[in-house]
Amino acid sequence: MKKIGFLSFGHWSPSEHSQARSAADVLHQSIDLAVAAEELGVDGAYFRVHHFARQAASPFPLLAAIGARTSEIEIGTGVIDMRYENPLYMAEDAGAADLISAGRLQLGVSRGSPEQVIDGWRLFGHNPAPGETDADMARRHTEAFLKVLGGEGFAQPNPRPMFPNPPGLLRIEPHSEGLRDRIWWGSGSNATAVWAAELGMNLQSSTLKDDETGEPLHVQQRKQIEAYREAYRKAGHTRQPRVSVSRSIFALTDDLDRAYFGRDRNSRDQVGMLDDTTRAVFGRSYAAEPEELVKLLRDDEAIQAADTLLLTIPNQLGVDYNAHLLESILTHVAPELGWR
Repeated sequence: MKKIGFLSFGHWSPSEHSQARSAADVLHQSIDLAVAAEELGVDGAYFRVHHFARQAASPFPLLAAIGARTSEIEIGTGVIDMRYENPLYMAEDAGAADLISAGRLQLGVSRGSPEQVIDGWRLFGHNPAPGETDADMARRHTEAFLKVLGGEGFAQPNPRPMFPNPPGLLRIEPHSEGLRDRIWWGSGSNATAVWAAELGMNLQSSTLKDDETGEPLHVQQRKQIEAYREAYRKAGHTRQPRVSVSRSIFALTDDLDRAYFGRDRNSRDQVGMLDDTTRAVFGRSYAAEPEELVKLLRDDEAIQAADTLLLTIPNQLGVDYNAHLLESILTHVAPELGWR
């Protein structure tokens, strides 16, 4: 069995060809798609977070709304840019969303990706400490977030509070027990995967990563997953960790599928530069008739190594069509691979 979720970037565009023409469209359609996905048997509804863009941001209201409309599907992010986050306020939001969903939150966090604006985190009031990079600041915010999610008191109570306090130091409220074990780190390198393992986080590996060996993405990711699991074991954690990989996968079952994605049949990995400093490998898309798609996916070493697969979706094509794409994978592909 492999868990299968969808990952939406939440794009919107005023174009007449888009079914998501505003932020309101994206939010309402995201809720509707999560409901439809749960009915189909999809395991997770995940959302990317980008600031200053016509894409999904401010994830907790959306996650809470989905949690209130559904009962089984996991809800999460892939990923929240921790350079922008106040760890204590984020812990309050995350605790509330997790309680609303009865413990179904799977929260992906990371250093983030190339931005729409220059040093946007500074506009949110966050600045690296002396000697820190923005990536260092993201990891520092993450460690603070993980610590307060543990639920231990750390704040000195006011001797004359407005409301009576429990004894001892106070913790962040609302606290959701178990959420600390459902935090994922979106890792773009082997080194940060090892760091995430040492802190006891789960691992998310995207459709791109640092090109550290020149090998295909799926091979590099498989080695990254192996390094992560070995580091997790050496750190002495007893909980079984989870690992997800993201892929663009389209089963071509009708003429509309072929019109939209038939051109991706011969897709290949691409190599490019991130931030003018980092060489990265961008993963191919998979688009083929179901029988051929099964053969292609069997050869993807990272998918085989992961316990969770996140399917990136073209959200601007609307709820009904994206539900069709998900149903095609669940019906025609997953059973042949032993995932269902």
